[in-house]
Amino acid sequence: MRRIRRTFFGSLVLIGLLVGLMIGRLTAPGPVQLEAVQVLPQGLSLRFDRKPETYDEHLEGAFALLFQAEGKAQSGQLQIDGMPVAWRVQQTEKGLLLHLVAARRLQGQWHGARGDGGWQVQVSVSPWRP
Repeated sequence: MRRIRRTFFGSLVLIGLLVGLMIGRLTAPGPVQLEAVQVLPQGLSLRFDRKPETYDEHLEGAFALLFQAEGKAQSGQLQIDGMPVAWRVQQTEKGLLLHLVAARRLQGQWHGARGDGGWQVQVSVSPWRP
C-alpha cells in the first residue's frame, strides 16, 4: 500500500510540474517586436511593442544601436545638414541592429519613452564636432 501511495503522489507531482510548465509557456511574452520605423528631420523614430534592451556604439564614424528585438529588415536615407545619411535595420543573431552611416563622422544620441501603445525610441544623429 505504501508503494502505491508513493507512486501516486510522485505522479501528482510530475503532472503538476508539467501543467505548470505549459501554463508558463502560454503566458510568457514573446520577443520584443519592431512595429515601425519613421524618418525624422534629425534622425529616426522606431516603435516597438514594448521596451527592448538597447546598446549603442560609435564605430569608426558610424552610429549603431543593438536592440534585443525582432523585426523585418529595412533601409533608407535621410538628409542631415545637407549630408546624406544611410540607415539600415537588419536582424542578427544578437538582435536587431540599426546602423547609421555617412561620408563624414557621425555622433548619435537616443532616448526611449512610452507612447502610442508601445515604446518609442528617438535616434538623432549629427556631424561629429570635436
